[in-house]
Amino acid sequence: MLRIRHEVNGGPEVLFAEEADRPEAGAGEVLIRVEAIGVTLPTVRKVREGSEPIPFGGEVAGEIVATGAGVTAFGVGDRVTGLCFANAYAEFAVLDTAMTSPIPDGATAVEAVALVRSGLVARGVYEAARMEPGESVLVTAAASAVGTLALQYAKAGGAARVVAAVSSADKADFVRGLGADEVVHYEDADWGAPYDVILDGVGGDLLGPAVRALATGGRLVAFSSGGGTVEAYELLVRGASMIGFQMRAIAVGKPELYDRRLRELWQMHDAGTLRIAVHEEIPLVGAARAHTLIEQRRNLGKVVLVP
Repeated sequence: MLRIRHEVNGGPEVLFAEEADRPEAGAGEVLIRVEAIGVTLPTVRKVREGSEPIPFGGEVAGEIVATGAGVTAFGVGDRVTGLCFANAYAEFAVLDTAMTSPIPDGATAVEAVALVRSGLVARGVYEAARMEPGESVLVTAAASAVGTLALQYAKAGGAARVVAAVSSADKADFVRGLGADEVVHYEDADWGAPYDVILDGVGGDLLGPAVRALATGGRLVAFSSGGGTVEAYELLVRGASMIGFQMRAIAVGKPELYDRRLRELWQMHDAGTLRIAVHEEIPLVGAARAHTLIEQRRNLGKVVLVP
């Protein structure tokens, strides 16, 4: 099979294609023929900033071609999506059934990787923020796959003011089309502060300005892989709070909640309440170009690799 790998850390140029043996499904796992792979900022960062090369994972979707010992919830021929923890950029991938879910009839693999993980994260951060109708909300990385869905969740939840923070002016019309009332840029002086809620998908150097944009009693939910440092005093003077969110904690620790949110996610998509945005579908061998799009913050929505 064809897969994408790297032997040194660095930019998109370190990725290369190679032929490899098809993996096998172990106990509690399924093997899928991959139809779509979601490219995420955390994966891009691991390639550039990691301490050593690792077989990076990612979100994938496709058809089950083999099942491992003890698997009863899925069978050969089922179409599923899930999180692959190693060698996700490949024509075949192994999924742990705890992180696997069915693709509804009529939905495509590309729709699945654009909606499921990003939508579950968006829903999770929305709930973690304890958002109430009438509040003001700022979403950073608003043109990303998660950001586009977080904007829509905030709007559907009755926010009085939903503001999208983006890296460049050419993304303004795009995020307005998904529900943003206003658009600010990271280099702006005050980001239109203050905000009752900030959903931060960037982190790093932008985390400080985001905290300073909180209103009294405001809540910031951090869900990026960018890290960053917050001065406790900045939270203290605002009576504000900062909350970290990770999807895996719910998927593994609260499977019933995970399944319920998953069903609701597809229902909202089918009803048109949540619209996915796919920036581009790129052949698997074009993985370097996909990473370049993410690194340069040029994507409007999800970037998807298609074997």
